[in-house]
Order: sequence, then structure tokens, then C-alpha cells
Amino acid sequence: MDHAPFDADDRLCLGIRGPFAAGGNHCDAPYWQTPSELVERMLDFAACGPGDRLIDLGCGDGRIVVAAARRGAKALGVDFDPERIAEARAAADAAGAGDSASFRREDLFLTDLSGATIVTLYLLPLPNRLLAHRLRTELPKGSRVVSHAWPIAGWDADREECVYGRFLYLWTVR
Repeated sequence: MDHAPFDADDRLCLGIRGPFAAGGNHCDAPYWQTPSELVERMLDFAACGPGDRLIDLGCGDGRIVVAAARRGAKALGVDFDPERIAEARAAADAAGAGDSASFRREDLFLTDLSGATIVTLYLLPLPNRLLAHRLRTELPKGSRVVSHAWPIAGWDADREECVYGRFLYLWTVR
């Protein structure tokens, strides 16, 4: 994960994010649900449990946040879509996870990552790349980052695995 804060490719990505920015009807990634079995595997990958603080960037319907809360973690989901946030809050309430699971409607690029021990992603390659510097610099040492489907360009995964035909990647912040 040693890499200059912003290289020429990063600056190019930042320059083209404009129309994909979380605003209006534009999102940084489409909404695709993560299958429940994969949610559990992502949390196993990150060794999620009591004492962890998980942030799911682009949380969709909140299933990762709710599953992390069931494991004893404090979990926060952020998504720009108000419908997804409403679904996520309803799911947390239905699961009785309301005290440990919270949700905010916000741009995932503005989310404070400093207290997280785990960050989960199911985004596209461009948002992953744009988040790379913040993940490297804002997360405490030892924090884990788990991505479903796409790696983070320039990062060597500590672990990767194909589960049900889908790839998972794990990195530990050093």
C-alpha cells in the first residue's frame, strides 16, 4: 500500500468523477445487493466482532451493517440514496440492531473514516481507486478493508478468495 498520495492516474480519476459524483441522480456505484452468504464471508474475512467499528461505504439496504451489529460491532452505513437509507434503517429495526447499527445519507467520499477498524466496499474500480489514499491515511494501523468484486488499484491484497464465483479482497492498513 506504499504509493504516492496522488499520481497522474489519480488526478485523472478525480477529474472525471464529476458526472459520477453522489449528487442528483448520480451515484458512484450502482446498487447491487450482496448475497447474504457473501456478507457473512466478508465479515469472517475481516474477523469482525465485538469491539470493532465497521463503516460500509455505499451500504445499500444495510445488510452488511446489520450483520456486523449482530456480531457485536458498532456499525455505520453511508449511502447517497435516501430510499436505500430508509430500507437500511427499517432492516436494522426489524433485526433489533438499532443500538449498534446506524445509517447516514452522505457522499461516501466525505465520510469520516478515522475511527473505523473495518471498512467494507462493494463499489466499482474508480471509486475504490479514489478512496485508496483516504483509506491509507485516515484509518488506524491494523484496520481492515474488505472489497467485494473489485480490488483497489495499486494495492496488494493480504488475502483474496473466490466465493460463489465472486471475488473478495482483504487488506490490513500498515
